[in-house]
Amino acid sequence: MQYQSKAAIRPLVAALVFAFASAGAVQAQDAKPAADPAVANQLDPNAPEKDAKLIDKYQAVKVEDGKYSDGDGAPTYHITNDGKKFDWYAYSGYRRYHAECHVCHGPDAMGSTYAPALKDSLKRLSYEEFVGIIAGGKQDISSSGTNVMPAFGDNKNVMCYADDLYVYLKARASGAMPRVRPTDKEDKPEAAKKAEKECLGG
Repeated sequence: MQYQSKAAIRPLVAALVFAFASAGAVQAQDAKPAADPAVANQLDPNAPEKDAKLIDKYQAVKVEDGKYSDGDGAPTYHITNDGKKFDWYAYSGYRRYHAECHVCHGPDAMGSTYAPALKDSLKRLSYEEFVGIIAGGKQDISSSGTNVMPAFGDNKNVMCYADDLYVYLKARASGAMPRVRPTDKEDKPEAAKKAEKECLGG
């Protein structure tokens, strides 16, 4: 992901959301791409939190340069070896989440007393909505008080890995990735190395 300032990324996200919605309206009758057996998940059969509907929805149908996408074209995870081996982006997302997000949102995206469980939030947030929130922040006001999610649009340690975070949290939302530290992973794709270097300015 190419890093941009918060001021620049907000209109970009808005444009992406508009384009995504427009394309969806035009192609609403089109069938989603069929899943490629070569990118099928092989999950832990004993994982306790699996949501079959979400696992099916998030199933990878395409892989390009080591990055998997689902039927909606959004980044997604790829897990094999009975849930023991993770694609690079899910693995990286786990690391980035526990470096940048877990203090507020809890270990393994389980939530805390003052921030929501992102494993639940990702059951309803689209990719565009997710990126927009982490870039621009969010404020929720209720009778019990005000919760503020700060904007991370200027934080390269977050924005350069937004896709990684999204993929990891999708895996947690569907239960495809249980509460474990990944021990086996696919190699880091060359495309990921290049994007990271460009985004961080290295």
